[in-house]
Amino acid sequence: MKRMIVAAAALSLAACATAPTLYQPAAGPQAVGYSDYRIEPGRYRITFRGGPGAPPQQVMDYALVRAADLAIADGYDWFRVADRFMEGRPDRGPSVGVGVGGGNYGYRSGVNVGLGTTFNLGGGPSVASTIEVVMGRGERPRGGDTYDARALRRSLGERI
Repeated sequence: MKRMIVAAAALSLAACATAPTLYQPAAGPQAVGYSDYRIEPGRYRITFRGGPGAPPQQVMDYALVRAADLAIADGYDWFRVADRFMEGRPDRGPSVGVGVGGGNYGYRSGVNVGLGTTFNLGGGPSVASTIEVVMGRGERPRGGDTYDARALRRSLGERI
């Protein structure tokens, strides 16, 4: 019994490990990394797909970094996020469940109690952030979804 508990605890800890999510071009449609396409001059749709277990905030930040990289490469000063959405759900980690059951079989009856755990051996589900950005030059317009491309690249780029 003691060995089973130790083995279950080891598997639970192993399940908590996450695969690295790197800032890189995606090798395919479901691969980890960024993909983008130009809708028209100064307008892009960017998707960043995280690895299993990647935090949603990291995935959103990497999509913004890609937008900043595209803006700088195309000679723009700022960009505005015109639309955004998240795909997938973050992993909530291991869970524990308790069940109780009983039955009556004529002259006999019984009660059962069970304890179970669940965990994902694959590192958890992945999330993807898709943003559509509009880029511009000159003074940056005011607004919460408008970013200075170079300043964002400096601040978020340090974490990559």
